[in-house]
Amino acid sequence: MAQPPYRAPGWLPGGHLQTIWPLARSPAVPPYTRQRWDTPDDDFIHADWLPHRTGAPLVVLFHGLEGCSRSHYARALMHAVSDTGWNGVVPHFRGCSGTPNRLLRAYHSGDSAEIGWILERIAGMHPEAPIFAVGVSLGGNALLKWLGEQGAAAQRIVTRAAAICPPLDLTLSGTALGQGFNRVYTARFLRTLKRKALAKLDVHAAPLDRRRIATARTLHDFDDAFTAPVHGFDGVGDYWRRASSRPYLARIAVPTLLLNARNDPFVPPAALPAAHECSAAMQCEFPAAGGHVGFLSGSAPGHLHWLPRRLLHFFRAAPP
Repeated sequence: MAQPPYRAPGWLPGGHLQTIWPLARSPAVPPYTRQRWDTPDDDFIHADWLPHRTGAPLVVLFHGLEGCSRSHYARALMHAVSDTGWNGVVPHFRGCSGTPNRLLRAYHSGDSAEIGWILERIAGMHPEAPIFAVGVSLGGNALLKWLGEQGAAAQRIVTRAAAICPPLDLTLSGTALGQGFNRVYTARFLRTLKRKALAKLDVHAAPLDRRRIATARTLHDFDDAFTAPVHGFDGVGDYWRRASSRPYLARIAVPTLLLNARNDPFVPPAALPAAHECSAAMQCEFPAAGGHVGFLSGSAPGHLHWLPRRLLHFFRAAPP
């Protein structure tokens, strides 16, 4: 049976409400088991796993900016994965699991190398079953970039993939997040981003301007003061350009769902790709509403079932 297209409930109008209200509809935290993995550069991350089912498909979820395995979308998807009888894991980007990582580096929107080694490791642990990768927001951008960089080679690891509300053009999304009501979201992100960055400067000697980091009021300012120099970019403009996944979409060979609401406050309509920018392997769905990783359904107060169902329906369509 085909999955019906998303339609926002009439009682929840507008992209901002459709982004914010779903945060209050999070289900319980799934019964995760945490593993700590050492990284190739002598750092570490944590991965939170659902209880293992031998031979079942595995869904890997890459979270968004300052997200984690407890984010509303992660809880909803992992519950659906568990109910389906599949395996699931949420790897954390560095410093997002509640424990500071060792190195000065953190994570960023174009961190496709991190996506790559995580998926390689998971594939080595689960060679007997298909692997489906999901990236949300920042994680979606990084996943799409990795898929485009790898081309056909990604098919030896991932059977199907999905990106939910990724900031495909970081310049457009970064600029949008510095304007109007979006500054409320930015302030929320910056509270934890700045705290983590300043704590790193207490441990690591680095030629960074502590005051610029502490006083940053936009993601543009923070990325220029911390994210770009720490991760090898020549300023925020270079970072936003080189880390954007939009130029890589035409090279994707893994069947991939790209889902983004047209009223997403984080992703302006101009950032959504035209058909000629996407490979034949991509399936793009841009519903009129849904907010940023919202997609709430049902009568008030609503539920988060639609997005997990859409993802699992797409993954089940993979050939055996």
